[in-house]
Amino acid sequence: MTSNRTADTETRVAVVTGGSRGIGRESARRLADDGFAVVISSRHQAEADTAAKEISAAGGTALGMRADVSAEDEVVALFDTTESAYGRVDVVVHAAAYAGLGRTSTVAELDMAVLDELYRTNIRGTFMVAQQAARRVRDGGAIITFSTSVVALAFPGYGAYSASKSAVEALTLILAREMRGRDVTVNSLAPGPTATELFLEGKDEEHLARLAAQAPLERLGRPEDIAGTVAFLAGPAGHWVNGQVIRVNGGII
Repeated sequence: MTSNRTADTETRVAVVTGGSRGIGRESARRLADDGFAVVISSRHQAEADTAAKEISAAGGTALGMRADVSAEDEVVALFDTTESAYGRVDVVVHAAAYAGLGRTSTVAELDMAVLDELYRTNIRGTFMVAQQAARRVRDGGAIITFSTSVVALAFPGYGAYSASKSAVEALTLILAREMRGRDVTVNSLAPGPTATELFLEGKDEEHLARLAAQAPLERLGRPEDIAGTVAFLAGPAGHWVNGQVIRVNGGII
């Protein structure tokens, strides 16, 4: 774990699961730039520490922690540690997920082990993070989950992944209504193709060009595109947006 300084009582605190890579890492960096103390979780302590040290070196406040979001005790420990270190939780960004995109399959040919892992991380994991967030996020805060534009696009071969993320969307919208009276917003972001290291892996230039051409803006998304929307929802300007699935994909229909 690493922390640059102790947050004072006025510093808002964000928990970012999956914050050591890709969109999660960029979201953590952006929130730190906006003045949040950020707790970054990853399945790998070293990766969480590296991301936290990067923020601290830039003058921000960050702490890295190992947490498997599908393990209830580790999720509880993540929130306990955050409250112990900083005294509060204002924003939760749940970016941790299992994509399984390198193992796409038709419904007829799906390996049930892939479905089980998608359920374990994307559904069970999201539910447990959402449960702790609902119990601990302070009034005026925000809970942000991650879906995918693949849900709306209904690509063949993505049935299991899309089903797991459809569950995330349903949970998010219900939680927004269950938080009535708490002044806490709950929304889900559904990115389109985004140029993270994991997404680019194994794809040739022709494949990437086809993906980039899908959006009217004719490029892949960038992690900072998504992080900007995270920051908007986490801040006061986005606080009237609630109970929504926002497709951050450059206009892919």
